[in-house]
Amino acid sequence: MRPNEITEVLNRPISRELLARDLARLAYVAKDGTPRSIPISFTWNGSELVMCTSKNAPKLRALSENPMVALTIDTEVHPPKILLIRGRAELDFVDGIPDEYLQATSSYEMTPEQRVEWEAEVRSLYGDGMVRIVVTPTWAKLIDFETTLPSAVEELVRRREERRRG
Repeated sequence: MRPNEITEVLNRPISRELLARDLARLAYVAKDGTPRSIPISFTWNGSELVMCTSKNAPKLRALSENPMVALTIDTEVHPPKILLIRGRAELDFVDGIPDEYLQATSSYEMTPEQRVEWEAEVRSLYGDGMVRIVVTPTWAKLIDFETTLPSAVEELVRRREERRRG
């Protein structure tokens, strides 16, 4: 997929709505060769998805061996809105708590006092730093079931239209 095609998909209003959410599902291949799909908080900075994790997370060893990932961001209503993204994860070990981690969790419902306590707990838990998992999309597809469909369904629709014309 060409960069301008990816940008076009990611700039659609529904895509922007989904990229403003705080939870995605990250799929990768674990060290034992089996697939994993995990929920993870993220932020979108306009060109990359940034997720943060502890330095001892098992996914880091797997991602360092095979950095190819897929992400799904979707809604819980019918029909769902689904943004599918593929890319390569880059690992960035940082001291302290990355701004993206605090930004990704900013939508959590807390009173200001609870937020202060929560941030103090985060800083004490991850005091030695975290890892930023940075994914630049190399492929993207938006499925909204109104203007876009899963590719297999799109193919069925295309074939049906060809039969009608032919």
